[in-house]
Amino acid sequence: MPKSKKAANTQTKKFVMDFKNVQDIIEIPSYVNFLQDKIKVDGRTGNLTGRVEVKRESEDSARIHVTAQLPFSKRYLKYLTKKYLKQQDLRDYLHVIATNASTYELKYFNISEGGGAGGDADDA
Repeated sequence: MPKSKKAANTQTKKFVMDFKNVQDIIEIPSYVNFLQDKIKVDGRTGNLTGRVEVKRESEDSARIHVTAQLPFSKRYLKYLTKKYLKQQDLRDYLHVIATNASTYELKYFNISEGGGAGGDADDA
């Protein structure tokens, strides 16, 4: 009986990674495989076991859906995305932006304004 009670209390959270602006330089299937290999469940990588699901919306879609049982942090998804970008040597050109409470989007840095990579720093 405790198993059914525990199953009833499990909460799931859905996150979306949107690559629509950068899908020409990112290999989305490679990113999906990276997430499946690197996401930790119970302290072990590659141990998704039905608690975390990573899939594309469709074969030609630029959106990835991550459905996870809690506890799972949106910040952890951002950390893994930045780690993937560093591994692919794209970290200097792209950054991860939260567009709403459950969605991240990858965008190019705006380097046309002159200054440094930071962007919004005011020198006083």
